[in-house]
Amino acid sequence: MKHILHLFKAAATALLFVSASLGQTTSIVIRNASIIDGTGKAAFRGDLRIKNGRIDKIGKIKPNKTEEVIDATGLVLAPGFIDIHNHSESGLLREGAAASQVSQGITTILVGPDGGSPWPIADYLRRLEGKVAPNVGAFIGHAELRTQVMKQDTKRTATPEEIAAMAKLVEQAMQEGAFGLSSGLEYDTGYMASIEEMVELAKAAARYKGIYMSHIRDEEEGFRTAMEEAIRIGRDANLPVQISHIKMGNRNVWGKSAEAIQLVEAARKAGQDVTADAYPYTAWASTITVLVPSRRHDDRAEVEKGLNNVGGADKVLITSHAANRSYEMRNMAQISAEKGISPVDLYIEIVKAGGAGVVCNSMNEEDVKAFYTRPWVMVSSDGGIGSRHPRGTGTFTRVLGRFVRENKWLSLEAAVKKMSAMPAARLGLKDRGLIKKGMRADLVLFDANSVIDRATFAEPQNFSVGIRSVFVNGMRVWDGDKVTGAMPGELLKHN
Repeated sequence: MKHILHLFKAAATALLFVSASLGQTTSIVIRNASIIDGTGKAAFRGDLRIKNGRIDKIGKIKPNKTEEVIDATGLVLAPGFIDIHNHSESGLLREGAAASQVSQGITTILVGPDGGSPWPIADYLRRLEGKVAPNVGAFIGHAELRTQVMKQDTKRTATPEEIAAMAKLVEQAMQEGAFGLSSGLEYDTGYMASIEEMVELAKAAARYKGIYMSHIRDEEEGFRTAMEEAIRIGRDANLPVQISHIKMGNRNVWGKSAEAIQLVEAARKAGQDVTADAYPYTAWASTITVLVPSRRHDDRAEVEKGLNNVGGADKVLITSHAANRSYEMRNMAQISAEKGISPVDLYIEIVKAGGAGVVCNSMNEEDVKAFYTRPWVMVSSDGGIGSRHPRGTGTFTRVLGRFVRENKWLSLEAAVKKMSAMPAARLGLKDRGLIKKGMRADLVLFDANSVIDRATFAEPQNFSVGIRSVFVNGMRVWDGDKVTGAMPGELLKHN
């Protein structure tokens, strides 16, 4: 009997060791932290206990002998960051530890933005079960719906029968836990959709209390009409609107952020629920064809106009081009000079060869500041695992290090709210986004004096510094400078 008890104790000790190595213990006490609770209220000094995956107590805590104790003197403890606009759909299947995401403090990821999403939602979430570090939820994408129903014949308006078929798919997705409908109306698959189509599909999401999240039809000269369209869709379908990565996309609209802000605030004043998110960079990433909104990609005058609108070919970095990998991570001015052809000819060549992914440095920092300082704009990355734009690895730490500490655009408390409580409220996540007793223990511990992004356009995968520990559902997934291997992420479903 003694031998059996000895073996049992040994096994229990080994199990405790393995659990601790993966970031999990019975309970954890974080002491002497500067706690920012996500509400926007001033930070306060205190301790916090994590127990059974939740926040068990906040205040002055005397740890017991079995608890892990973390001395957080000089560090900030905040709710885990929620990225409402993330493109890690395939990345999470490849790399569930999501190092580039948790290393910047992200504990919850929403995939399926810009109209592109997994299908079916339930199957995708099932494939991730028990295999991801962050929590994951999804939107149903409008472009995916069009492809499912219209196949490759999407460069036209949909028939009433096709719209009805798409609406049924929206209902299926919402029943499977989607948080709402996303659209990418600037892209070819969604571009020909009528406002009537969008309203009908949004109504289907509204029946399940979802939201409408849109990459609007035009983020440059036609931004006003495009924003009015998004607001109208929300009004006519009676559901909240989230304007994705709000921006002034080229030089012709620099300074017009005030006009965009006025549109949103007028809608809000009229009682409509409209919010937005933004990433903290002056360069956007997309497909090369968005440079020519007319879609006349072989019209030399249109191509030249498109390149001029963003400031010239040197502002367009090719990030992916399957037909010629030697173009990647070089700008169009460099490539065209080497080939001895004009940038217009290079554009036409690339589009005919299947297109390319680009990063375009055509935005103005004053407009970024104008949006970030509005109380209804939250932080999002529009990046993800493997992104060739630095926003995929550095968004949240860039806001903390540059916009808060260096530029002083925001208080630390306001920035944390934009990263946690605001997206949680927008998504209807009632047990995340705040430091409050009983909430899920999604937490990030960081050094406010050193936190900063290190990802660049040349090296977009460089991890941030200053994030000390990240917890998801009470388990540590990031420890100083590495992932722990723990996979506590939950598959979140809207209800």
